[in-house]
Amino acid sequence: MRMHRFQLLALLAALFALAVAGCGDDDDDGNGAAAEDVSGSVDIAGVWTGQEARSFEAVLDGFSEQYPDVDASYDAVGDEIPTVLGTAVEGGNPPDLAAVAQPGLVADFFDQGALQPLEFAADTIEENFTEGAYDFAVFDDQIYGFLFKAANKSTVWYNVPLYETAGVEPPETFEDFLANAETLQASGTAAYSIGADVGWPLTDLFENIYLRQAGPEMYDQLARHEIPWTDQSVKDALETMAQILGDTDNLVGGTSGALQTDFPTSVTNAFKEDPDGANVIEGDFVASEIAASTEAEPLTDYDVFDFPSVDGSEPAVVGGGDTIIMFTDSPASQALVEYLATPEAAEIWAGSGGFSSANQNVDPNVYPDELTQKTATALAETETFRFDLSDLQPAEFGATVGRGMWQTFTDFLSDPDNVDGTASQLEKEAKKAF
Repeated sequence: MRMHRFQLLALLAALFALAVAGCGDDDDDGNGAAAEDVSGSVDIAGVWTGQEARSFEAVLDGFSEQYPDVDASYDAVGDEIPTVLGTAVEGGNPPDLAAVAQPGLVADFFDQGALQPLEFAADTIEENFTEGAYDFAVFDDQIYGFLFKAANKSTVWYNVPLYETAGVEPPETFEDFLANAETLQASGTAAYSIGADVGWPLTDLFENIYLRQAGPEMYDQLARHEIPWTDQSVKDALETMAQILGDTDNLVGGTSGALQTDFPTSVTNAFKEDPDGANVIEGDFVASEIAASTEAEPLTDYDVFDFPSVDGSEPAVVGGGDTIIMFTDSPASQALVEYLATPEAAEIWAGSGGFSSANQNVDPNVYPDELTQKTATALAETETFRFDLSDLQPAEFGATVGRGMWQTFTDFLSDPDNVDGTASQLEKEAKKAF
C-alpha cells in the first residue's frame, strides 16, 4: 500500500526537480533540498563515554555538515542508561534518540509504546545492513532499531611466537583447534587463557559453538525460549564446549585459576612478555586490552582468526553492540537516524579506531590497522550474524553476576562432565526469567 500511495507523488516530484534543474545552475553543494529543508534540534543519549563519546561527537559533526540547520547534541550517560531512559520515559520526557546496548531494553520500550518505528529509513537500513544487524529490533513487521557500533565476538586471539614455537597454524575447524591445543601443551605452554570469574566469557564460548553446531534457526528458538535448555542441541554444544573446559591441564592456572581470573587478566596472561597461554577465545575488544596492558605488537606478537567451523558449519558471527532507537518522531530525528544508517557516518568513527561497524558498505580501508579491518569486515560481511544470546535474555537470566547463565556456566567449568545437570539448571533459571 505504501508504494502505491507514493508512486504518483514521487513521479510529480521528479518532474518538478527536472524542471528546476533545467533553469538553474550546476553548483549543487551536495546536501540536496532535503537536507536544506530540515531544521530544529535533536538530542541523543548513549552509552558512550570518554574517548568513545568524543568519537561520536565527531560523527555528529559530520551530520551537522550535511544538515547545517539542525542542532544535534549528545548526552553521554554510560552504563546507567537503562535506568536513566526508564525514568525519562516514565516521566514523559525521553531524549529524541538513544543508543543502548541491550536488545531486551529495546523490546521493553516497544512494549511500553515508547518507541517510534524507523520505517522511513527502512530502505537505507536494509541496503546497508544484513538482517541480523536489525531483526532483533523488528516488531509487528516494522524496524525499530539497528546496530550502529558493533562487536565481533567470534574471534580467537593467539600468541604468534608461541604458535611458531609449537609449529601450528591458525585452524579452520574445531577439530584442528583441539589438535593445536595438544601440540601447544606438548611444546610447553597452556593452550587456553580464560577469565571466568563472572562467567560471561563462558557464555560467549557456548554461543559460538551453539550457533555453528545447532544452526541459526535453533539459535533463534533458544534465544526466545521456544525450545528448552534441556534440548539435545544444547547438550551437544555443552559436550563440545567440555572438550575445552575439561582439558584442565591446558587452562592457564587450571580450573581453579580460570575461576579466579578476570577477563583483562586473562588477556595479559597470554600476551605479556613471558606468556602463560596461547589463546584468548573472545571478541574483537581483546585488541584494546592487549594494547592497554602489554607491550605486544600486532601481527608480530599477536594475531587473530575466526572462531573455527564446527561439524562443517558455514561462517557465522556472534556479536554485540549498541542499537539506535527513536523516541520522538520529527524531521530532525528522522534525518539523524537516516544519517547514522549510512556508511559515511560509520566511517568517521571507524577511521579513528576503537570501532567496528555492522554496515556492510563501510570501506574496510578506513579502519586504522589490519587486525581491526579483518575482524570488522568479517562482522559486516557475514551472511549469518546473531546477537549475543545472553544479551537477548531477561537480564536476571542472561547477564547478572552470580545468577542465571553466568553462574551456571561458571559451575559448568568446575564440572564439565555434568552436561545433563547443567542443561537442567539452565532451563530452571530460564523458566524463572520467562
